[in-house]
Amino acid sequence: MTSSESSGFTPEDTERLCLALKASNEGIWDWWVGKPDVHYSRRILEFLECSEGASPNIFLPPHGQIHPDDRDRFARALANVLNPSGPELFAIDCRLQTGGGHWRWLRIRGTVVRGRNGEAVRIAGSMIDISLRKQAEAQIEDERHILRSLIDCVPLQVYFKDLESRFVLVNRQMAEWNGQPGPEAVIGMHDRDFFASAHWQEAEADEKEIMASGQAVTEKVEREVREDGKVTWVLTSKFPWFDRNGHVKGTFGVSSDVTELVTARQAATELAAELQIRNQAYEEELQLAREIQHALAGSSFPEVSTERAALHFGARYLPISGLAGDFFEVLRISDDSVGMLICDVMGHGVRSALIVAMLRGLLEKQRRSAADPSAFLRGLNNGLHSILDRAGATMFATAFYAVLDLKGGVLRYASAGHPGGIATGSAGVQQLAAGKKQKGPGLGLIAKADYPAGEIPLEGVKRLLLFTDGILEAENPDGEPFLEKRLMETAGGCNGETLEQMLDLVLNRVLQYSDSHHFDDDVCLLGVEVLPVPATVGL
Repeated sequence: MTSSESSGFTPEDTERLCLALKASNEGIWDWWVGKPDVHYSRRILEFLECSEGASPNIFLPPHGQIHPDDRDRFARALANVLNPSGPELFAIDCRLQTGGGHWRWLRIRGTVVRGRNGEAVRIAGSMIDISLRKQAEAQIEDERHILRSLIDCVPLQVYFKDLESRFVLVNRQMAEWNGQPGPEAVIGMHDRDFFASAHWQEAEADEKEIMASGQAVTEKVEREVREDGKVTWVLTSKFPWFDRNGHVKGTFGVSSDVTELVTARQAATELAAELQIRNQAYEEELQLAREIQHALAGSSFPEVSTERAALHFGARYLPISGLAGDFFEVLRISDDSVGMLICDVMGHGVRSALIVAMLRGLLEKQRRSAADPSAFLRGLNNGLHSILDRAGATMFATAFYAVLDLKGGVLRYASAGHPGGIATGSAGVQQLAAGKKQKGPGLGLIAKADYPAGEIPLEGVKRLLLFTDGILEAENPDGEPFLEKRLMETAGGCNGETLEQMLDLVLNRVLQYSDSHHFDDDVCLLGVEVLPVPATVGL
């Protein structure tokens, strides 16, 4: 009898399990309690961004790979299942630090195998990356909070009603208008609970007509008669409430006290005009920022050469939004040497664009140290950290900086948490600053951080390609990222193409590899080619 037959699994069952795990993008793990090692499947190793031999056992104290905010909760959950009287299922969602220094949300599930006395002897289960889901949940929660804040603070009565004209959501203003302690007290109630029949019947008839016709009733002056005889007047607008599939769910509306109508409408008109002016100015500023970014990412490069060789540059700049956090700069150090910087700021939009602007300003201050990659990045880091510290902001940028010295015949480089450039030529294809120890921290994170420098002979280098991680993170239908290995293979196979053709080929290869056939992050490519200068023949 085979092992699969003795365990109750047929080969077909095993195959189905493998296919199901692959389709769900989950990985499996197996830990014998107390043992230093834990088995991770290939998919989990990809989550952790590490090789099998270097993978950490996250179940052993002090759980250093677990995010500090999740560590105590993780330890308690694990201790609970290790208790002889504990549950049979280990289940937790937490953040783990990957080998690449990133934090990734993982859903971890495991089944406990117990001994005769109930002690846990083995736990096995699965993990799946839920980072995108967590980001989406956070965004939804933020949007819900923004909407709730808006409707509670707006100086109007706001409400939603179901198909039977019962309140399902009201703001604080509406609750106070109806003499209730808070919005929750109004939920499930009807206008008949507050007003005499003359008003609530007319209001209900309007709402039925709105739901039937799909047409709104706007700026209707209503006479409200309460059961105690008190009369109030409101200006009301009501609209059909549709779900995302276009089906009518009820109505929603806003109303205001007519006694304050004139002043409220004047204030609203003035506010709308002011907001329009501010919005127009804001849009003009954003457009100017976009134009400046694109202008700075143009194709104008310095001329750097010697009697024997000259440098030819090329770049591609593909922001996914109007304002991007990726940028590059080519600094002319002397007639025969140049500095090449590529940078990726955390996030997108205005915040990242501001950091880009700060870094560009700091670049000018660091020109004196441009020939020394370590000193250059150290100066950028100290300047950015000082600004962010004074502002109380948490932002950072990764960067890679290379100096090509034609006269000295060397290529010097340093990295601030950024993927190293790829050099190709007679010396083969190699990635610079490939190891963790060859990189310093991201710019702006740690004051006075050090950035180790490397150096290779320029003689064996024909081209150097710098890039941002939008290239590496493109995933195929199996969820596998493009990564450095495929980029090195692509760059190394472009000996017969020009530099411009190589840049286009890299972009096309990544897009073909990507499941969505588009980039999900900003993309920046900066390339340089060392060209021989033809000898001058005297007549």
